[in-house]
Amino acid sequence: MSSELLDALTILEKEKGVSKEIIIEAIEAALISAYKRNFSQAQNVRVDLNRETGTMRVFARKDVVDEVYDSRLELSIEEAKSINPNYQVNDVIEIEVTPKDFGRIAAQTAKQVVTQRVREAERGVIYSEFIDREEDIMTGIVQRIDSKFIYVSLGKIEALLPVSEQMPNEQYKPHDRIKVFITKVEKTTKGPQIYVSRSHPGLLKRLFEIEVPEIYDGTVEIKSVSREAGDRSKISVHSDNPEVDPVGSCVGPKGQRVQAIVNELKGEKIDIVRWSEDPVEFVANALSPSKVMEVMVNEEEKATTVIVPDYQLSLAIGKRGQNARLAAKLTGWKIDIKSETDAKNAGIFEAAEPMHFDEDDIDEPLLKFDADDVTE
Repeated sequence: MSSELLDALTILEKEKGVSKEIIIEAIEAALISAYKRNFSQAQNVRVDLNRETGTMRVFARKDVVDEVYDSRLELSIEEAKSINPNYQVNDVIEIEVTPKDFGRIAAQTAKQVVTQRVREAERGVIYSEFIDREEDIMTGIVQRIDSKFIYVSLGKIEALLPVSEQMPNEQYKPHDRIKVFITKVEKTTKGPQIYVSRSHPGLLKRLFEIEVPEIYDGTVEIKSVSREAGDRSKISVHSDNPEVDPVGSCVGPKGQRVQAIVNELKGEKIDIVRWSEDPVEFVANALSPSKVMEVMVNEEEKATTVIVPDYQLSLAIGKRGQNARLAAKLTGWKIDIKSETDAKNAGIFEAAEPMHFDEDDIDEPLLKFDADDVTE
């Protein structure tokens, strides 16, 4: 060992941010194990690494006793006084036991420790970087695919995209560039482990934040998102600025903003609706594209009964109940949809055309259903 080691540790400290003192302590601890392993010694030893010269010495630590039972750990008071007359029973004496060829072992051990500490430091840097990006969006490149995961390169590290977080309508191939939502960052013994998603509602929210400047700067706020990945989503938006149309801002000129998001999500339909603190208006908006005649609210159960024209019933419920299900998730209210005729027969709806709001107040869906999307 020489001062070259210390110079190298100084450089590492500057470039990798690894404390020089911590590495030296780790080398000393590793050398103790190396000494015991290579020289079949089990006594209590201490390794000293000189901070100025880089030289290393091994010292056996022994207790001074009246009667020796284990010569590896104990030294008689007579032997101790022959070294220094001032030693007393129960003192601890250190005797240098540095082997002649210990330098070679020390060099190998130091190299292993430094390599390990540098790797740990790099992992720590990656973990610190990505833990701050939880619930954020990143662009990655598909590396490989197996039965459980798609491995996505995020630059410094590979993230895992589980089967459950993949979009059912997507086919992934190596070298594809995809945007992913970081759901979880874990610290493991093998380094940081990052899990990502393509189906999480947060992905849709982050995509709108990227595409819509009014959302990014806070002029327009995303209040809630409900999503059935790969098929259809609903998003509610609001602005405190009366001069800003939150729905129009998200749609963009000629629908360019939302179309970019639809393209990223491989054609997933997106309904953008205006949020309202009034559950009557909010539920009616959330059920678009269907027209709503009446919304009756049960505050205690947080439930609503919605009356729609007979010819709008299938549209309001949606294919396999999807429209109503997404609207319920979006609003946080239970929604029971009844046709005008059924409501009248049940005695809960009598007026011919009761309207609590103008038809223009209900947002049109951004993307219309095709005829095949409406169940008869």
